[in-house]
Amino acid sequence: MAFDFDAPTNRLETDSIRWDSFGVKEVLPLWVADMDFKSPPCVIEALNKRVQQGIYGYTHSPHQMNALIAGYLQEQYQWQVDPDWIVILPSVVSGLYTAVQQLSNSDENVLIPNPVYHHLRLACTSSNRPFQEMPLELKDDRWVLPSNGLSGLLNGKTKLALFCNPQNPGSTVFTKEELQEFGDFCVQNNLWICSDEIHAGLVLDENKKHIPLASISKDISKQTVTLMSLNKTFNFPGIGLAWAVAENPILRKAIQVGLHQTIAPPSLLAYTATMAAITEGEPWRQELIEYLRGNQNRIHTRISAIPGLKVDKMEGSYLAWIDCSSLNLPDPYQLLLDAGLATSPGSQFGRDQFVRLNFGTQRSRLNQALDILEKTFS
Repeated sequence: MAFDFDAPTNRLETDSIRWDSFGVKEVLPLWVADMDFKSPPCVIEALNKRVQQGIYGYTHSPHQMNALIAGYLQEQYQWQVDPDWIVILPSVVSGLYTAVQQLSNSDENVLIPNPVYHHLRLACTSSNRPFQEMPLELKDDRWVLPSNGLSGLLNGKTKLALFCNPQNPGSTVFTKEELQEFGDFCVQNNLWICSDEIHAGLVLDENKKHIPLASISKDISKQTVTLMSLNKTFNFPGIGLAWAVAENPILRKAIQVGLHQTIAPPSLLAYTATMAAITEGEPWRQELIEYLRGNQNRIHTRISAIPGLKVDKMEGSYLAWIDCSSLNLPDPYQLLLDAGLATSPGSQFGRDQFVRLNFGTQRSRLNQALDILEKTFS
């Protein structure tokens, strides 16, 4: 491999949220979703070059930015997007909160999956929006939407559906048929859709590919705001940038509310990093995927040998969603933390008997984490 993902990195004294939140001598922190690998050399070089210019004034989005993103979406996902449909955002999370605030009223319901990334739920509670959970079902080790249960979740006030693909924390990469069914359901019931697709570039299953929900049909596209970013894929969330794709001008206007006012624009370095990743980062991404597949295989092998633990197929992302429910433990997260491994508690995503493990790390660290899991739960 041209890039050495086994090379040790030291994130101490770097103000890392993940590494500074626990006593690192006692706890291995594999929770928050950023990776322990250096960003691609092309990103580092582009940032160095920009920093050396020595002037860091107010910066607008580069004129070619939207066209560059549109070309990337065509190349990666065969999704034809007009550059005018793209709105540059500082983060996917800010887009989620804006979507809930602007695409629903205080007396209107929002549909959200369960389990799901906690900010989809927090976007509702912080805006005082009532929400209804869509309970995902585990079928063939994949977390999928219930095939016949969605209509029963609607009431006369349901206005917006939040979606996550690849699914976080369950890692499902939804098929075209699954996306079509969900998208058509939303169109038929006149629901806006906000689709979080930040892990699109991290599909691990060799038989799957990421399909943007809005690319399925014109009707679905007109109902959908798609939130995307390269922050996760190329590991620069600390200086990251995101974008929304909205064909419908009503949605496009809504997602811009607060931008450059209460919501700050991306920093000048965020533009630099994202453009470098788009134009030169693909070789690094391909090798990253291969390395993560090796970590994925290691997790499957080790966890399947621990009685009472199960893990899904991990089709996308670098997050393992580990089912501890057969062990009947009061708090598997705390048990692991006491043993020296920090995961993300399942309660954060709506399932108390699960933990989420970040395996975007060197294999030596992953082996250390799996040793702790094995010792704790055997």
